[in-house]
Formats: sequence, C-alpha cells, structure tokens
Amino acid sequence: MGLSIHYRGSLRNKAALPKLVEEVIDVAKIYQWPYEVFETELPINSFRRKRHTNNIYGICVTPPACETISLCFLSNGKLIGFWSWRLYMKNHGADKELLGEGVSVKTQFSGEVIHKIIIHLLDYLSKKYFDHFELNDEGHYWETRDENLLHEKFASLTGMINKLSHELNENPIKQGEKFEEYFARILKWIHGLAQTTIEHQNTRKRRLN
Repeated sequence: MGLSIHYRGSLRNKAALPKLVEEVIDVAKIYQWPYEVFETELPINSFRRKRHTNNIYGICVTPPACETISLCFLSNGKLIGFWSWRLYMKNHGADKELLGEGVSVKTQFSGEVIHKIIIHLLDYLSKKYFDHFELNDEGHYWETRDENLLHEKFASLTGMINKLSHELNENPIKQGEKFEEYFARILKWIHGLAQTTIEHQNTRKRRLN
C-alpha cells in the first residue's frame, strides 16, 4: 500500500545516456539527493539488440523518504529497475525476459512536492532522451497536472495507512486463529475501507461538479 509511480522505456540512441546522466547529476546536486553513477558508455554493438551484457549503465538517485529512482539501463538501451535487476541476477544468474514490467518508485512517504518533482523530471527526460516511454502515476498528476487531485490522493492513502496500522494494533491475531483466517479478516476490512474511501471521493466529485 502506498502511492507509487511506474514507468518503462528505452533510450532514443546510444549517445543519449551520458547526457542524461549529466543532467540527472545536476538535478541531484540542486536538491542534495544522494546518487550513484554506473557505466555511462554503452557498448558499440549492443544497442537495441535483444541480447545484452549483464552490466548496468546509467544512474540512480534517492530523494528523502522515497524509494530510489532508477534511470539505469541494460546495454541494449532498455530501462530497468536497479534493485529488481540485482535481485533477479542474484536469484537466476541470467536474463530470462523478466524485465518487461518496468520500474516502480513509491513516493507515499516523501510527500507531494517530491512526487511532483519526480514527475516533471521524468517528463523532461522522456521527451529529450527516450524513444519509447510509458508512465502510470497513481497520483494522476502525470496526466492532469492537478495539484488538488494529487493532494487528495496523498491524504486518502495516508489516512488508510494510519487506519490500517491502528486496526492491526487493536485487533491482533486471536488465540487459536489460523494465520490464513486472520489475513482474510484483515483483507476484508481493508476492502471495506477502500470501498468507503472511493464512495466518499465520488460523492465529493459530484458535489463539486
């Protein structure tokens, strides 16, 4: 649970990578975000090919209270999630076409300002350096640029997380209750809370319209 940004894409050309990394470093320095740079020169005969080396190219940056933003690529120019790729390589040792799902960044605990900065950064980079780029913003700021809607999404999810935490503390697993039964009971409560929240938001929208 928690508001996130999901994105995927491929570099426009081989020369785009070092320029992208330079610009992201500039942004990271402006906001004082920690960053890590990997290799920045893609191999000559690997770009846009299905097969690739297992090296990582590009850069990662980590805003405060936010998951790491991966702008990392395989040698063929395909965007990957740094940590998911490392974990996959550790478990499998080779690419098995698992990387089509793209990258996810949870921003729920970093706040609306950082969420907006990330959206604007990805928008800028996608137009300048990417050939194919798709993004799904759970806050709907990407497609609407509506700050009020983003605020409502953050507030709603924060409220749900706080209520869930309270529910778990107030209603621990009962003596003799199987974990599967406890899990099903909590999921039922979460579903009811989510449905109530959606109905409240829809009612508010109708009133505003």
